[in-house]
Amino acid sequence: MHGEYKTPGGKLVAVDLEVVEDRLQDVMVSGDFFLYPEEALTSVTASLEGLGVDLTEAEIAERVRMALPRGAELLGSSPEAIGAAVRRALAGGAGADGD
Repeated sequence: MHGEYKTPGGKLVAVDLEVVEDRLQDVMVSGDFFLYPEEALTSVTASLEGLGVDLTEAEIAERVRMALPRGAELLGSSPEAIGAAVRRALAGGAGADGD
């Protein structure tokens, strides 16, 4: 499954994932945003692995926020944008129009 979200005034976030037994698996987060340090992407991805498909966009965003290491900077995007991209993937890949 694939979902995208363009942060208004920001960058594109894309999420690819599989669903197995109502849980997210094989999650990959990508896009044209910046994350410093780059290694923090591993923490973000790990925070999404195993999540239930019934979580809301806000709940997913909170998991991502909590997973960001202290001092990490997400530039041009946000945990909310990642949450939106995940929900879009689960809904069948709705577009990247930022709404």
